[in-house]
Amino acid sequence: MYDGSSTEALVAILRNEITRLAPGDRLPSSRDLIARHGVGPVTVSRAIALLAAEGAVVTRPGSGTYVAARRPQAGGGEPDTSWQAVALAGRQPLPEPSDERSGTPAVGTVALSGGYLHESLQPTRLLGGALARAARRPDAWHRAPAAGLSTLRTVFARQAGGDVGPEDVLVTGGGQGALSMLFRALATPGAPVLVESPTYPGALAAARAAGLRPVPVPMDDQGLRPDLLADAFAMTGARLLYCQPTFHNPTGTVLSPERRRQIVDVARAAGAFLIEDDFARQLGHGRPVPRPLVADDRDGTVVHLTSLTKPASPSLRIGAVVARGPVMRRLLGMRRVDDFFIARPLQEAAVELLSTPAWDRHLRSLATSLRHRCAVLADALAREVPDWTLSRVPEGGLHLWLRLPPGLTEAAVADTAPAHRVTVDPGCHHFPAEPTAAHLRLNFAAAAEPADLAEAAARLAAAAAAAARHSAPTAG
Repeated sequence: MYDGSSTEALVAILRNEITRLAPGDRLPSSRDLIARHGVGPVTVSRAIALLAAEGAVVTRPGSGTYVAARRPQAGGGEPDTSWQAVALAGRQPLPEPSDERSGTPAVGTVALSGGYLHESLQPTRLLGGALARAARRPDAWHRAPAAGLSTLRTVFARQAGGDVGPEDVLVTGGGQGALSMLFRALATPGAPVLVESPTYPGALAAARAAGLRPVPVPMDDQGLRPDLLADAFAMTGARLLYCQPTFHNPTGTVLSPERRRQIVDVARAAGAFLIEDDFARQLGHGRPVPRPLVADDRDGTVVHLTSLTKPASPSLRIGAVVARGPVMRRLLGMRRVDDFFIARPLQEAAVELLSTPAWDRHLRSLATSLRHRCAVLADALAREVPDWTLSRVPEGGLHLWLRLPPGLTEAAVADTAPAHRVTVDPGCHHFPAEPTAAHLRLNFAAAAEPADLAEAAARLAAAAAAAARHSAPTAG
């Protein structure tokens, strides 16, 4: 009766029949369908499977096939995903990325939000050349070692310093994925993890996704406070600390030399790991940068994390973890379960990029540009919003951290800013617990030109004035 499209024909017949049945009604048995429509058992089985995948029917082994309680709407009607609320019950929702919440900005908007370089500051020509050379290598598409290419691991080991060797390095797919892996590897679900307050929101999201409980440890102008860190370890029993000792995000703080030794000693005394997020090492503004904590750690207390994403491009998803002892074996085991290895062409491109003198020239040029942009925005803010408090003019990184005056909420400013063609990051996302005050994080590297930063500051002042007027109490 039917040709090769018999399955599709039977599905069409059954769909029409289902429209005349009520939810929960039983469809004819497979034997009846075979006899009635002159098809084989395989055709019936495939047709029922397709209808079940569409949500039109529910199969109950040993009982039969029934019309689903929620039928798919004909004619491309609005889909009903309400059932997912029940299926996802008990799972912790993750924060939606801020750049996806805000939608497409209006034409002419100056971005002071986000955590990446503007395209004009990215070494796009170097990246293109490195990728082209990497693709021409005869082994470019061969399987890569689980730990990463030995040449790339050697480069990252040299950058870490001390006696770090290639065997201590695991190449990762950027920093965020590596951070997620470290939280899963170094702590068990439900355990506390100590973090600076404020801190990087991506770290808070990754920790919570791993089932960990972020516990804030206060900072001052010299960085994380060792005395309160020791108290936090004692009170919580934590075995993990996450920190950014160099050009901290969002404040730009550099942990003082004395404290760099102290916090490692405190973590070691607590029998805890210290994740050193060194994302901004290559985002300095031209002054000497302190050695990584891992360079002076021989006992495996410090697990070092770095990435090429920030100084190069958001799409260069290459980073590295430096770890010693059983931790590295555990990470390699997770690598083999999660993704086997990092794409070899991207690793080869990173080797090409880092091995050319043009990369060092890019970093020097970038340092000059970042220092200039930082000064331009800081000066413009001092002029346009003099009652806002800048925590410091940082010597590295991409951001300024500002405290708003009393009565002005960060939500009001952030919500009003896009109407004035400027975007900002609210500070509340950077706190693992209650914020100490209202803050904004402003990126001075996201605008196309330095001159745009002065204009952005003026627009931000107008947005703040509008927000203040909107929130001001009216006379009764």
